[in-house]
Amino acid sequence: MNFEQPPRRDIDTLVRMKPVKKNTPKSRKSTSASGKEPTGLTDEERIAIREHIRELKAERRGASQADGESAVLAKIAALPQPDRTMAERLHAIIKTNGPALSPKTWYGMPAYAKNGDVVCFFQSAQKFKTRYATLGFTDKANLDEGHMWPTAFALNELTAAEEAKIGALVKKAVG
Repeated sequence: MNFEQPPRRDIDTLVRMKPVKKNTPKSRKSTSASGKEPTGLTDEERIAIREHIRELKAERRGASQADGESAVLAKIAALPQPDRTMAERLHAIIKTNGPALSPKTWYGMPAYAKNGDVVCFFQSAQKFKTRYATLGFTDKANLDEGHMWPTAFALNELTAAEEAKIGALVKKAVG
C-alpha cells in the first residue's frame, strides 16, 4: 500500500480560491408569539439609531459647540410636559455644576459630554414610553464607588433635594 500525501498548496493559492458555497437554507425572520410581527428593534429604537447616525455625520462635518447647545435646547423644547420643564431644569443644573461639559444630542436625547465623550444624558419618559424620565450616566462619568454604583436615576419630579443630589452627582461625574 502506498499512501501518498496530496500536493501541498502554497498560501497564495489558498487565498485566491473562492469559498465553497454550502447549500444551507436561509434563516427566516423570527416572529413574536402571535406570529404576526417580527421581533427586533422597536420603532422608538429605530428612530433613536437614525438620530444617532445623523449626530455622527454632523460631528464629522465639524459641528461646533454652539450647534450642540442649540440642538439640545431644540430637543428640550420639543419634549411634552412635564418632561420639558424637568429637562430645562436639568440643563441649568448640569451647566452650573459641570462647566466642563458640552451639550450635545445623543441618540436624539439631550446629553452632556467632556472631550467629546458623553458623560450624562436625559431620557424623557415618552422616548421609550416608560412611566418615568431618566437621568443617566455613562462609563465616562467618575461615579465609581466600591464594586457597585448606580448609573441611572428615575425622575418623576424635581424638588430642591433632588436638584442638590443631581448637582453633587454631576460634579463628581466630571471630577
